[in-house]
Amino acid sequence: MTQPADPRHHYSHTKLLSEATAVPGTVDAVIVPTNRKVGFLQRAMRLAGDLDCLLIVLCSRWSHARPVLGAAAAAGVRAVAVDVPPRAGLPQLETDDLLDDTSFSGRTDTSMKRNIGLAVAHMMPDWRAVLFLDDDITVTADDVRGAAGLLADYAAVGLTNAGFPDNSVVCHANREVGGTQDTFIGGGALVVPARSRSYFPHVYNEDWFFLFEHVRDRRVAVTGRAEQKEYDPYRSAKRARRQEFGDCLAEGVFELLDDGRGLAEAGVDFWRDYLTRREAFIAGILDRTRHMPMPRAKRERAAAQAKRERMVAALTTAQASRAEITPKLCVRYLDAWQRDRLAWAAFLDRVPPLGNVQEALRHLSLHPVS
Repeated sequence: MTQPADPRHHYSHTKLLSEATAVPGTVDAVIVPTNRKVGFLQRAMRLAGDLDCLLIVLCSRWSHARPVLGAAAAAGVRAVAVDVPPRAGLPQLETDDLLDDTSFSGRTDTSMKRNIGLAVAHMMPDWRAVLFLDDDITVTADDVRGAAGLLADYAAVGLTNAGFPDNSVVCHANREVGGTQDTFIGGGALVVPARSRSYFPHVYNEDWFFLFEHVRDRRVAVTGRAEQKEYDPYRSAKRARRQEFGDCLAEGVFELLDDGRGLAEAGVDFWRDYLTRREAFIAGILDRTRHMPMPRAKRERAAAQAKRERMVAALTTAQASRAEITPKLCVRYLDAWQRDRLAWAAFLDRVPPLGNVQEALRHLSLHPVS
C-alpha cells in the first residue's frame, strides 16, 4: 500500500467510540431531513412502519410535505411532514453568521432541520429516544431498537456504516490512491435521547460537533449496521470547497481527543501546525493521483481517467479553500461554538412541553401539513 503523505495525520478516530452489545429498546420517532423527491423516503417509511413509531419528515427544495403525507398514508405509516423555510423559530447563533460571505458558507439546511428535530423531541414530555436518519441510508428495525436500548448508558449511539464509505472528498481521495482511511459514525444514522442538549452547528461535519462533548467523555457507542447508498464524491468540485473548513476543524479537534488533549490546546499555534500538515496531506494525495492504475479496456480506461480528472479538480479546490483558512478563524469559530452551546441549552430550557408534534412545530414558527 502507498505510504500516507504525513504519518502524523490521523486516519481513524474509532478508538474514541465504545463497541457495545445491542440492548432492546424503543424509539419514539424517525426524523428525516430531506431535500429530495418523495421516492427517496421509501426506506424511512418502511423502517417507521417496522418500528411502529412516528415518521417526521423535514422538507425543502425538491421535497414537499403534502406528497410525503400522501405516500405515508398509502404505506400505512404515521407521519408528520413540514416544508422548512430558510429560517425557523430557532435561536440565532454566532456560528450561523461567522462564515457568511466566505467561500466556506454552506447552502445546505441539514443542520437546521436536525436542530428542529431536537427541539421538537425536547417538547414531547413522554418521548425517550429518536433516530436521525438520512434518506440515502438503510437500517433495520432490530438494529435501531438495539441502539436505543443502549441510551441507558450512553449519550448517543451510532450505527456502523457497512455500505459506501461516508467521508469528505479529501478522505475519499486518500482512500482511492491507496491511503489508509477509516470512517466515523454520523448524523445519518444516529439514535439520541429525546432530552439531548447538544446541537448541530451549520458547518460540514456538524454531527462530529454534536457528538464532541459525549465522545470526549467516552459516552458514545456504536452498534448494528447502516448502509450508505453509493454516490460520486467528486461530481462537483464545489463540494470540496464547502467541506474544507468543517473537515479541517473537525479532524483537528478529534485529533486532540485521540491524543488525550482538549480544546484548551486548540490555540493559534496548534492550528498553524495542523493547517500546514493538512496542506501536505492534500498535496500528497494529489501527487499520488498521477500513479493511479488505469484499466486496460478502452471504455473502462476512459471512465477511470474522467474520474481521476474530477478527483484532481476537487482536491485542487480543497487545497485552494484550505489556503483561505487562518489559525485565527479556527480559534474564533471554536470560541463562538462554545458560546452557542450555552445559548442552545438556554433555548431548550425555555421551550414548553406540548401535546403533539404539530404543536411543537408551530411553536417553532413552522406549519405542518395536515
